Amino acid sequence: MLAKKAERINFSSIVNRTDYPDFLDIQIKSFQDFFQLETKSEERGAEGLYNTFMENFPITDTRNQFVLEFLDYFIDPPRYSIEECIERGLTYSVPLKARLKLYCTDPEHEDFETIVQDVYLGTIPYMTPSGTFCINGAERVVVSQLHRSPGVFFSQSFHANGTKLYSARVIPFKGSWIEFATDINSVMYAYIDRKKKLPVTTLFRAIGFERDKDILEIFDLAEEVKVSKSGLKKVIGRKLAARVLNTWHEDFVDEDTGEVVSIERNEIVLDRDTIIDKDNIEEILEAEVKTILLHKESAQQGDYAIIHNTLQKDPTNSEKEAVEHIYRQLRNAEPPDEETARGIIDKLFFSDQRYSLGEVGRYRMNKKLGLDIGMDKQVLTKEDIITIIKYLIELINSKAEIDDIDHLSNRRVRTVGEQLSSQFGVGLARMARTIRERMNVRDNEVFTPIDLINAKTLSSVINSFFGTNQLSQFMDQTNPLAEITHKRRLSALGPGGLSRERAGFEVRDVHYTHYGRLCPIETPEGPNIGLISSLSVFAKVNSMGFIETPYRKVENGVVDIKNAPTYLSAEEEEEKLIAQATVEVDDKGKIQHDKVIARQEGDFPVIEPTNVNYTDVAPNQIASISASLIPFLEHDDANRALMGSNMMRQAVPLLRPEAPIVGTGLERQVASDSRVLINAEGAGVVEYVDADKIIIKYERSEEEAMVSFDSDTKEYPLVKFRKTNQGTSINLKPIVEKGDKVAKGQVLCEGYATQNGELALGRNMKVAFMPWKGYNFEDAIVISEKVVRDDIFTSIHIDEYSLEVRDTKLGNEELTNDIPNVSEEATKDLDENGMIRIGAEIKPGDILIGKITPKGESDPTPEEKLLRAIFGDKAGDVKDASLKASPSLNGVVIDKKLFARAVKDKRKRAQDKEDIEKLEDAYDKRFDDLQAVLVEKLFAIVNGKTAQGIYNDLGEEIIPKGKKYTLKMLNAVDDYTHLTSGKWTTDDHTNELVADLIHNYKIKENDLQGSLRREKFTISVGDELPAGIIKLAKVYIAKKRKLKVGDKMAGRHGNKGIVARIVRQEDMPFLEDGTPVDIVLNPLGVPSRMNIGQIYETVLGWAGQNLGKTYATPIFDGATLDQINGYTDEAGVPRFGHTYLYDGGTGDRFDQPATVGVIYMIKLGHMIDDKMHARSIGPYSLITQQPLGGKAQFGGQRFGEMEVWALEAYGASSTLREILTVKSDDVIGRAKTYEAIVKGEPMPEPGLPESFNVLMHELKGLGLDIRLEE
Repeated sequence: MLAKKAERINFSSIVNRTDYPDFLDIQIKSFQDFFQLETKSEERGAEGLYNTFMENFPITDTRNQFVLEFLDYFIDPPRYSIEECIERGLTYSVPLKARLKLYCTDPEHEDFETIVQDVYLGTIPYMTPSGTFCINGAERVVVSQLHRSPGVFFSQSFHANGTKLYSARVIPFKGSWIEFATDINSVMYAYIDRKKKLPVTTLFRAIGFERDKDILEIFDLAEEVKVSKSGLKKVIGRKLAARVLNTWHEDFVDEDTGEVVSIERNEIVLDRDTIIDKDNIEEILEAEVKTILLHKESAQQGDYAIIHNTLQKDPTNSEKEAVEHIYRQLRNAEPPDEETARGIIDKLFFSDQRYSLGEVGRYRMNKKLGLDIGMDKQVLTKEDIITIIKYLIELINSKAEIDDIDHLSNRRVRTVGEQLSSQFGVGLARMARTIRERMNVRDNEVFTPIDLINAKTLSSVINSFFGTNQLSQFMDQTNPLAEITHKRRLSALGPGGLSRERAGFEVRDVHYTHYGRLCPIETPEGPNIGLISSLSVFAKVNSMGFIETPYRKVENGVVDIKNAPTYLSAEEEEEKLIAQATVEVDDKGKIQHDKVIARQEGDFPVIEPTNVNYTDVAPNQIASISASLIPFLEHDDANRALMGSNMMRQAVPLLRPEAPIVGTGLERQVASDSRVLINAEGAGVVEYVDADKIIIKYERSEEEAMVSFDSDTKEYPLVKFRKTNQGTSINLKPIVEKGDKVAKGQVLCEGYATQNGELALGRNMKVAFMPWKGYNFEDAIVISEKVVRDDIFTSIHIDEYSLEVRDTKLGNEELTNDIPNVSEEATKDLDENGMIRIGAEIKPGDILIGKITPKGESDPTPEEKLLRAIFGDKAGDVKDASLKASPSLNGVVIDKKLFARAVKDKRKRAQDKEDIEKLEDAYDKRFDDLQAVLVEKLFAIVNGKTAQGIYNDLGEEIIPKGKKYTLKMLNAVDDYTHLTSGKWTTDDHTNELVADLIHNYKIKENDLQGSLRREKFTISVGDELPAGIIKLAKVYIAKKRKLKVGDKMAGRHGNKGIVARIVRQEDMPFLEDGTPVDIVLNPLGVPSRMNIGQIYETVLGWAGQNLGKTYATPIFDGATLDQINGYTDEAGVPRFGHTYLYDGGTGDRFDQPATVGVIYMIKLGHMIDDKMHARSIGPYSLITQQPLGGKAQFGGQRFGEMEVWALEAYGASSTLREILTVKSDDVIGRAKTYEAIVKGEPMPEPGLPESFNVLMHELKGLGLDIRLEE
């Protein structure tokens, strides 16, 4: 038997552990909710793709004569498998089709019939089972975005003179932004789209609060007094709240029409804030107004000031003036008429088409303002605007709080599904525009939905999103942890998000609402710090896009340990008192402390258990997956923990990985959720195993067998040496044997940084913390030769080299091993297609793929003519365009592939036609056989039962109600795929079985259709290749990399270093029993870095190695010092690992004891083989003629400005002259120098550097005539 999983000894004190959610839910579930393929079309919710279609349909022409309605959408199976797409550089996508209905509403169009058609809308990239997208052969991940939630936000800022300015900003899901803000004069303005500014009262007038009276009444700031001499005498001394206007009408003749038009005129009799006295009573009486408005005596001065000041600034007096003023502000033009002016505000904020707060925005708005407006009302309402202004006035008067923009209730997550929805929205809106145009053009003809739709519109938008969007990223696939972390990443960058330059400290900082939602540790170092974060282990994203984390409910000091935990969003958690997960409870859940430390928002009060509302579910709730994989994280400084979690993602999968002795218990879940391993689908027995495949026979119940079309054995091919995005290799090996019984979910294989179903990024190494002859100075690492000899840190890396054969203007290129002017020795390993043989060892400069390309014809010289006449004309008109191995490439060819388009000539076409006919016949038989199996199984289920009326999706009755089922009747049904899921019998259980059977039949039939299409395509077109490419050749080269001096290694605690020396095993320090250590680390790397976790790990690791045990020490709930001491005593290991070592060279004992133990080390992707580089002669830049820079260009080191100063300081003029001329860009001089060296002659005099000529030309380009005089 092979090694079976041994349970880890778990130090956790938590009894009621909660299961982690599926770590890839954020990607996979979001995508499933977007497509809703599992849901029947009539049950689909208003979300995702279905919702996007509903928003854009129905589409009508300008005269509303023709209507195009959306009925349903569905997808066909993908043409290629994921593996084929990766090999051929294609996109793994599915054809999307929509069922559309076109009808005419005009009774005069009698010849126009209603048409229902399935229309192809383009191919849409489809998510793979592991949560990635394969785009042009590369696996990509769509990262979720953390952005500001739609809703209303209140904030304050300070003017240069110290005045506080307040603002309320309404951020919609789509549409114009509107902001209400005060200025230094306490006037409130509305800003539309951040640029157009108008007094708030103008907006009030425009939305129906026409008079000052209406506006003041909203805020309960004025009282109305009837105008009479006696009434006015009573209010002498009080202030007017609104102007007293004298209004009259004037008639004038319109010059254009000749009509008499009446126009309203008014003049101000008394202005606002005028104090009423005896003199102005007369003026009021003369103005013939019925009522006047006075300040309410009970109104607060502060409440009133802002509205009053704004009314003073308001240039308008009526609704008509207000809408015209707004129109002028927004359009910078006069309104053509009042109706158009009115329409502009409606269009901006009150129209479903142009404006939407979205469900989230409406929810946030209602919550913030205490409103009760229906969730379906997603435009702004008058009530919203009034309540916002009221809240803003409260804010100005310090009666309300401003919003914390970094609070997670104000930030939400846009997952893959939502990002795709918005892209589909853009694509469908463009499509709708072209459909309208085509409908208008095709006025009198009869046309169909297919004629209206251009499939490229949608797919071009979607493809550009996957190809170029900042959030669609090339997957980090170094190891399974890197994959899973990339898929769970949240970015504040991207379209509609922040930019690195503008993001301040507050946005990046850890906020108390991140607790249990975003990891406070895992974030990049550098300019993106805090802007890119990772989801915590238990966190989920709810339907609104807010991040939730689970808590156990507590009532009267009793924790609810029976039921599942409650998930709370940041907003729901506000003001709750939450205790830690480690509080002691009895069997019933009662808290066993008099006082507990709780958390309330950002505070940590000590309270009685009866006041606790919730407890955490686990201590590692706050951290992400990477951080949760660091044992003893609680003893590490946060900065080093950050480096540790980031470096684990760079660990290279080793040839022989090993799970850590000291883990945290999360390793198994990470390996299984990363979807890189194969898990058993149910209980069964292993029938066959070899290195390439595992075959399992599953146990099936009678009913499962009755509704299934698959056999009960299933074959699982194992991935062998597949290249990842980062050039590491995935190679899976079986860990079960023939005859083994397997249970559901059991891991069947290992490899790619996993061992026995657990994540295994590195190896357990015997370590000593001590200096060693100065070789481990400044974090350098000393390694034993045994590590290299035993392939402990050996990894395999795969490079893919490809060469395209194109059709050029001068003729086709060609793959061949007959290359002009190349020796036979150089082409000995090439086959007739010019591709190198599998197994060949590669050295720099070797030809990998031989290709010749036509050369431009020039008149041949007589000699060439003679040679061509003798030897044929091959060599003269073609040039060598072969792919050669780059300077640092050493490896072995492990695979090669050649893809070619089908060649079309007359004979081939006839042959293709014949082949396709044979293929179709063969598939017809397979379809018939499949249907025969269906009928047989169906009859076995419904035999003897009575039909309840079965219909197809066009509503036609296929099997009439009341008839007994017979075999003949079932055989007579032509098409089982389009039956509606009606009731087959009166028994519900039987109906369920039939539904499952037909569902499985549809899947099987769909698969058959897909493979038929694929095979037909292969015959007629050949391999699908990008445009202009005839053939594509690929060669895969594997490099076996042993550990070398210069490779970067690290532990899990941010303790990184470079291998400085590989020492013979006999020279390494050894223990008293003669065991040499594998690795020597510098003890000075520990105290200043404050990552003591590595010492705990080292000591416990040694005990585990001696006892043959593995441990799980969950973060913040790990092994205590006493527990560690218990295991070290049991293992016979010195306490704290302190022991004397002996010098390998002399055999003498070192003076001081050192810490010795077993530490888990990983090899990082920064390897010396990728970095070391040297150049003698190589390519030069065309213009400056100076050597290129960088390893990729085979460049040299630049001797720059400052280096020149250094040589000038030494007065090393000859050296300097040489460096700046013959070693660099003196073209003639360097050629002569080479010649002199070859012939052994003295060095020639340097000439003019090319850069001098460049300077001359630049000056001439400026119009300066420069001549060099001798």
